Amino acid sequence: MRFDIISLFPELFAPFLTSGVTRRAYESGAVQVHIWNPRDFADGNYRRVDDRPFGGGPGMVMLAEPLARCLQAIQVQRADATLAPVVLFSPLGQALNHGAVEAWSASAGAVLVCGRYEGIDQRFIDRFVTHQISLGDFVLSGGEIAAMALLDAVARLQPGVLNDAGSHQFDSFNPALDGLLDCPHYTRPEAWDGHSVPAALLSGHHLHIERWRRDQRLTLTAQRRPELLLAARAAGRLSRQDEKFLREQL
Repeated sequence: MRFDIISLFPELFAPFLTSGVTRRAYESGAVQVHIWNPRDFADGNYRRVDDRPFGGGPGMVMLAEPLARCLQAIQVQRADATLAPVVLFSPLGQALNHGAVEAWSASAGAVLVCGRYEGIDQRFIDRFVTHQISLGDFVLSGGEIAAMALLDAVARLQPGVLNDAGSHQFDSFNPALDGLLDCPHYTRPEAWDGHSVPAALLSGHHLHIERWRRDQRLTLTAQRRPELLLAARAAGRLSRQDEKFLREQL
């Protein structure tokens, strides 16, 4: 799997790629990451990569030509050449969710374009961009944080990255489990600042523990993200015991 990142600030990625458990994915080569600066493909002594927008208005717009040259250099290096998806992080894109992350984690990778300033010349987008992704209804200074979010989510799903190979199976939103939110977690000491760990977790009775965790997942999802509960019900992921608990407790 290979991700090529087009960014005017490649230095932002250095600590990200060498920190935390996901660094294993990058160090092992399970997820290859190559950083490209479009300024290296710009003309003139100043390597200009942006200009004022036609029609006036605030801010600057990234030039299409340096981006196109950068993308062409990437395509020469990649084994899949022009077949690699070109992803732009944009408010116009689909919101990133667990299903999309799983799809990208099973892919051969992509070219990730990190916009800056007021945006990118639309002609580059129209010609080259195949996918647009959004992290949510808010605006960032650039696409670098969004690119890191996608890389991190994809890397942790690769075999051998997490200490427990099955731990991501219990993540929030995982439709392979039920699509619900995760339950609360506790560790030592048993009592802290006047608050104790729930008795069910100390019982040693695995069936009781699993039922407690399931009930917590149902409760939290119903309270915080009821649309996820409705989706799980529509998909037939709730048992009769789940429905009984919801009727009695909620």
